[in-house]
Amino acid sequence: MKKRLLTIAGAVVASGALALSGCSNNNNGGDTPSDGPITLTVSGWSLQTTPEFQVLADAFTAANSDIKVEVVEYDAADYQTLIQVDMSAGKAPDIITIKEAKVTYSWATGGQLLDISDVVRALPANVSGAGSYAVNGVNYGAPYRQDSWVLFYNKDLFDAAGVAYPDGQWTWDDYAKAARDVTAALKAAGSQAVGAYEHSWQSTLQGFANAQSPGADLFSGKYDYLKPYYERVLALQNDGAQPTFGTVTTNKLTYQGQFGKQQSAMMAMGSWYVATLVTQQKGGEADDFKWGIAPVPQYNSSTFAKPVTFGDPTGMGINAKIDSAKLDAAKKFLTFVASEQAAVALAEIGIVSSVTGDAVTDAYFAQAGLPTDELSRDAMSNHETKPENPQGENIAAIQTILGATHTAVMSESQSVDDAIAEAQDRVANEVGI
Repeated sequence: MKKRLLTIAGAVVASGALALSGCSNNNNGGDTPSDGPITLTVSGWSLQTTPEFQVLADAFTAANSDIKVEVVEYDAADYQTLIQVDMSAGKAPDIITIKEAKVTYSWATGGQLLDISDVVRALPANVSGAGSYAVNGVNYGAPYRQDSWVLFYNKDLFDAAGVAYPDGQWTWDDYAKAARDVTAALKAAGSQAVGAYEHSWQSTLQGFANAQSPGADLFSGKYDYLKPYYERVLALQNDGAQPTFGTVTTNKLTYQGQFGKQQSAMMAMGSWYVATLVTQQKGGEADDFKWGIAPVPQYNSSTFAKPVTFGDPTGMGINAKIDSAKLDAAKKFLTFVASEQAAVALAEIGIVSSVTGDAVTDAYFAQAGLPTDELSRDAMSNHETKPENPQGENIAAIQTILGATHTAVMSESQSVDDAIAEAQDRVANEVGI
């Protein structure tokens, strides 16, 4: 514990020093932008392994020679804490990257982000995720990436099992049947691989139930709509068609290893996994096999044409303490990060942007190692993505309570009915809904 505290403290000092260094160059110290190009600072993390920040900075400055963009690096694991400390101390960068959309409410109501509703209103219609940064009708962030959950499947294992691939027209019952059919066929052939894998996160189930179930509302205090999703998954566990929750947690299974090492034929996961899988197959960390991407299964057939899924965007807002002389430049940068030009630049490095369109999809699938079938392209570009964490004062508390519900149900320490009833009581008593 002592070592961890020292690490965090050191990171605070380092990030603060970086931010101050940036400020000394970007006119926050009192110089006027007329002395030379305006310099904007942008917060980021893990710059060596997360190139998106520098890609956006470089693409923007290439088109705007009068504005420089410097990326200030923070520790990824403690980003929220560190950036909060710097914002409170008046030392944060000009542009604040919002790593988790759910913090927008507290940062906005705490006066740490500027109203950028004018920027968001001017964004093209093909930009998704902006609503995740709206608080009481005011927008505080512009999305630059929008990961969404899709269904990954192993074509080689499906072929070995003699089961038809997902075709984009599956309900969750179709998915469950395929998982059982693949498991049975592979077992008969002497393979230990199973039909499906569901990671331990609550979002792997609740995210879909919240997005797809008619009338689902996290702020309603009523969660009976979760029941069929849990009953279906528990049945798959009990039938051996996917690893049990206990196996996943006790053995510390990773979703990358489970799918990448061909232990499971299907896996619903965020679109960020595409780049990881391609990299791991190239490097030998994952097996060499044919795979594809399909839309996630749906609640019913009414949404087959435009599948409903979930996922939170990643966006950027403007530090409320920014030098007013740099505000126009900052808004120009936020407009850029949500543009097609930025989206294409991100697609070329495997990042799923907030902008959809043929040019973006073409750039994304031009990467070596990606599947080339039409369904994979369609799954990544044609869907309605609902937020995992809709904005609201109590979202963090509600999600914490429902996280405990997930663990109780999946570990079978409580029945589905009892766990949901307890969650509803807790939300009523602890949150006041």
